[in-house]
Amino acid sequence: ELLERVKKGGGEKAVLRHTERNKKLFVRERLRLLMDDGDFLELSPLAGLDMPYGDVPAAGCLTGIGKICGVWCVFIASDATVKGGTIYPIGVKKQLRAQEIAMENRLLSVHLVDSGGAFLPLQSELFPDKLHGGRVFYNEAIMSAMGIPQVAVVCGSCVAGGAYVPTMAEECVIIDKIGTLFLAGPPLVKAATGEDVSPEDLGGARLHSQVSGCTDHFAPSEEEAYECIRNVVSTFNCDPVPEEDRDHDSPLYSPEELLGLAPLDYGSTLPVKLILSRLVDGSRFQEFKATYGTTLVTGFGHVKGHLLGIVANNGELAHDAALKGSHFVQLCGQRGIPILFLQNTAPQPAGPANISQAHSNRLKAQASMMAAVACAAVPKITIVIGGCFGSESYIMCGRSFSPNFLFLWPNARVALVDSRHFPTVPPGGDWTGEDLELKQLKAKFFSLLFCFYCAFKPVLFSALSRLEEESSAFYSSSRLWDDGIIPPQDTRKV
Repeated sequence: ELLERVKKGGGEKAVLRHTERNKKLFVRERLRLLMDDGDFLELSPLAGLDMPYGDVPAAGCLTGIGKICGVWCVFIASDATVKGGTIYPIGVKKQLRAQEIAMENRLLSVHLVDSGGAFLPLQSELFPDKLHGGRVFYNEAIMSAMGIPQVAVVCGSCVAGGAYVPTMAEECVIIDKIGTLFLAGPPLVKAATGEDVSPEDLGGARLHSQVSGCTDHFAPSEEEAYECIRNVVSTFNCDPVPEEDRDHDSPLYSPEELLGLAPLDYGSTLPVKLILSRLVDGSRFQEFKATYGTTLVTGFGHVKGHLLGIVANNGELAHDAALKGSHFVQLCGQRGIPILFLQNTAPQPAGPANISQAHSNRLKAQASMMAAVACAAVPKITIVIGGCFGSESYIMCGRSFSPNFLFLWPNARVALVDSRHFPTVPPGGDWTGEDLELKQLKAKFFSLLFCFYCAFKPVLFSALSRLEEESSAFYSSSRLWDDGIIPPQDTRKV
């Protein structure tokens, strides 16, 4: 339901204004024309969905991965039905994440620009800082220096910051009667100089193709613009991805069954091998240290012919499990094998930590695994299949440990602690053998504690309710803490 809502862009009226009055294609139609077979993986489609920017998805852009002429590309496409494509803070974050993916994986970047630039009422949240809007242009320059090609299509009005994106690309196409490019549009010219000027005369396709030279190709229509971009990509001398010639078997058990195996929370965990048997080719899994540290499952398997090291939670990450995980991750690093992490971590206890020797040993072992994960110089993909709590989320390659990709199942929970594991008021204990004075003192203490609990119960439940809301997969994905929510049964494909 949420994905369908997002696909409607800025709403029915905005889409009609965009497509009928302005005679422009909708953003997803543009991408279908551009991509091979019209197929692409959209990244973080729910970003900005519940942000306080109005009643429409606030990102104002789509990002994703697909193939053009057999070459893997990252695309960043403005959705002008959302406030004319103006960029909100979450939209900047989304663009920067797409550029990060392009740089990490050396993927060609394609910009479809139809943007009013920055959303000025929120300029302090998207303009001045290091990872705000200006970083998009910085990244474009760095990517060019790295030899990563970038192309752009001016497929609407490109104003202010939106104008720099296409002019910094290596090759740029502009569409006649639709594409315009200027730092300030006709209304600001009128306000500043009193001059009446049309968008075409100020920054239209013919002006930039014939006079300024800001664009490299003139396209009479949108369809011809995307065909032109496909032709441009064919000149980059990039090797197309080989056709899938790897022989691989399907799992013995249907991946569709993953929908019924998704853990509701850590407390209702199940043997993770049930999930692995529906993910890996032929349900074949070569386990590493099978009988040691069994609360973590490690081993090798193939997904669609690609060899992976797999690290999956199978309960609480105990001392021996963390040692095993550290050993296995180092093996994958030495052998150059990508790692798939399946997270369903244990919530951290809300009370004071146990400082026993066992706890200290576990802490040291977990720190060792954390270091191994951080230093493993291989691709890492993390799927949160259940809970993602506290320090164990770091150990299992959470967002702060920079996995190449991080996806969530819809049932995932992301939080420092799990609100469902908070302790209640401690029950009365057995006072046998204690002197009367200590007994009375403890009775007074628990009486005061109970009074405090009753007085602040509404505040406590409000805080717990907020924590419950903020730990949902949808809250996480709308803030771009991940690369998107995926249906469990699509995990192999993604």
